[in-house]
Amino acid sequence: MKQMDTIGFLELNSIAKGIETVDSMLKAADTQLIMAKASCPGKYYTMICGKVDAVERSIETGMSIGGRYVVGHLVIARIHPEVVRAINMSRIPDQIHALGVIEYYSASGSIIAADFAVKAADIQLISIQLGTGIAGKSFVVFTGDVASVTEAVAAGVEGAKDEAVLINKLVLPNPSKELIDSLIQ
Repeated sequence: MKQMDTIGFLELNSIAKGIETVDSMLKAADTQLIMAKASCPGKYYTMICGKVDAVERSIETGMSIGGRYVVGHLVIARIHPEVVRAINMSRIPDQIHALGVIEYYSASGSIIAADFAVKAADIQLISIQLGTGIAGKSFVVFTGDVASVTEAVAAGVEGAKDEAVLINKLVLPNPSKELIDSLIQ
């Protein structure tokens, strides 16, 4: 596996153009594909990793090939490893004192917010949901003590404010067990 110090993410509003684009991205530079998939509502998401210069080159190629179909993109150097883990699967920690949720209209918003949140406060990411079955919206869910979750929500919202449209944010102290269990269904 390549060194995962940097991720690149590209969001397109055409599945066919997304498939063509990801092929060109992978051929443009020495990067590794983490994810390429169709999602709601007819979007196509691609996530790659590698060294900064290679990821930047792949994303630039993707933006060029994707053209008018590109609706979001990002490159994050020194990505926190918990962000990639939370995108790939949900995990409920043993102890949950407070729950934080940040919701966006684009998938890239939640990825950026999650990275800022986990770097700013002592929290655990539970999941990052990227648009599948929720009309192209995305959200990040995390836990910690109330003060840490409050700090993480503020940092995530601030960090993504120039890149994505925020829908809503939440700090929920002492969430019910049934709610927590529903997050991984």
